[in-house]
Amino acid sequence: MSEDSGTRRFERIVLPHLDAAYNLARWLLRRDQDAEDVVQEAMLRAYRSLDGCREATARPWLLRIVRNAAWDSLNAAGAGKVGNLVDCGVEEGDLIANAFTDPPESPEDLAAAAEDRALLDEMIAALPAGFREVLVLRELEELSYREIAEIAGIPIGTVMSRLARARDMLRSAWRARHE
Repeated sequence: MSEDSGTRRFERIVLPHLDAAYNLARWLLRRDQDAEDVVQEAMLRAYRSLDGCREATARPWLLRIVRNAAWDSLNAAGAGKVGNLVDCGVEEGDLIANAFTDPPESPEDLAAAAEDRALLDEMIAALPAGFREVLVLRELEELSYREIAEIAGIPIGTVMSRLARARDMLRSAWRARHE
């Protein structure tokens, strides 16, 4: 593939997913500058390995590259190893889904919803990185369990377990803040 056609292909199939790439990096790394650096590194990696990308799976392919670059950054800093995740009870819930529904109409309801959203963002950011990763990929990026498993390089059962645990941790934190 010529460099020009490679650049056009990259622009056509990878660049549309730049916002999702930044979103994932930002949630994993928790700092704008770190996320920007990781996304830049990931985009370079993606461009270099573009031949391995199928157009239909460009988004999960890119997010896996971003995820790997983010974990490289976290591990270099000595933080957030997946092997050190805490074990929590597993329970399904819809706390996050409720936070992203249509906004309320009154000014008071809008203010309360904004406060709840800020609190939820804070709670998500406080989750251990492995749980935060699957939660963001599922709830914010709306990826399937299979896509998340491919991105994170873990079995689907582990995705489901981490997602359930992340939701449980959020639910517990939410209840503790509202009691």
